[in-house]
Amino acid sequence: MFGNLRGKKVLVTGASSGIGACTARLFAREGALVGIHHHTGETGARTVLKEIQERGGEGLLLKADLLDPPQREGLVGRFIDRTGGIDILINNAGGPLGREHFLDLPVSSWEGTLSLNLTAPFILAREAFRWMKDHGGGRIVNISSIAALYGGSVTSLPYGAAKSGLEAVTRSLARAGAPHNILVNTIQPGVIDTPAHRKMGRRSLEERARTIPLGHPGTPRDVAGLCLFLASDGGDYITGQTFRVTGGE
Repeated sequence: MFGNLRGKKVLVTGASSGIGACTARLFAREGALVGIHHHTGETGARTVLKEIQERGGEGLLLKADLLDPPQREGLVGRFIDRTGGIDILINNAGGPLGREHFLDLPVSSWEGTLSLNLTAPFILAREAFRWMKDHGGGRIVNISSIAALYGGSVTSLPYGAAKSGLEAVTRSLARAGAPHNILVNTIQPGVIDTPAHRKMGRRSLEERARTIPLGHPGTPRDVAGLCLFLASDGGDYITGQTFRVTGGE
């Protein structure tokens, strides 16, 4: 079904665990060369690379702190230098920095969350866009959150704001990319059973799951499979869209 992904050069950010790790594995299984970005999760990233290589796939590790401007601005260039190009960017890395009530929120937490979840993916998308524009096009998939739909809670307001901004960036880049065959879309996951959500505690996760129409959390593969579809020729006429993987929410 996804045979056209063989040989494609794919950079997945935040690929040491959860959705990013699953996405990297799926692309590798389809024959893509996968860049596995990580920051603090080097052990997990090496595990993902080992699993890919044991299945006969190709991958490489790329470490970068996306809160550090020189590192995030150079990440796509480093990937291109090592692989010869970039066909697909999966902007997955992100998360809230701090869980303070917004009335007590330090400005540094606000700025850091926006930097990681909005500024960094924009910078990476822009650098990928530069290369794709002159090389026949490509695909960019930005991973948002259901927090963009609801605005986040009183303790995740900056995260919801950043992800809402990222969805706006998607629409703007999609219009700019259309003449160059650069297709840009967003995936908006809901409650997904990842290490980040498990930090809520099993009981809290189960209680949250009861509010979902399907009655259970999603899996990383639910999101990764949609990444695969949007990057494949199945997504040739899809751009500027936001897709919810939320179990009906």
